[in-house]
Amino acid sequence: MILRLANLALLVLFPIAWSAPLARAGLLPFFELDQISVLTGIASLWQKDIFLATVVTLLAIVTPMLKVATLALMQFGPLDKRHLPILELLGKLAMTDVFLIAVYIVLVKGVGIGRVETGWGLYLFTFCVLGSMLITHLYKKSLQ
Repeated sequence: MILRLANLALLVLFPIAWSAPLARAGLLPFFELDQISVLTGIASLWQKDIFLATVVTLLAIVTPMLKVATLALMQFGPLDKRHLPILELLGKLAMTDVFLIAVYIVLVKGVGIGRVETGWGLYLFTFCVLGSMLITHLYKKSLQ
């Protein structure tokens, strides 16, 4: 029951993480923003690089929610344990987005293009992704 509630909580936490500040930055090449969230970053990317905006949208928004929804369907019955490999793949794809954001922040800091400070939204988004991975792992273990 706790795993079900934790998974359903992610349906609320992920959208909060998308609007929370991932970083506060000045003078970034793609963003004319003081605070960058997943949503403002994607909105800015749509104007400059549609391919990258599509990739980020899929990895940051679609993949995590699809994973949470798939696990909920497994927990509440319509899907069975044969769908576990899908959950593992979706979890890896969602974690890729956290990695890309972190690499971008490190690169900008290392190159010295402006000033970048990590925002609390990056930690919340990372917590959501890792939490989702842990919930999936514990659910998988409970099936054995």
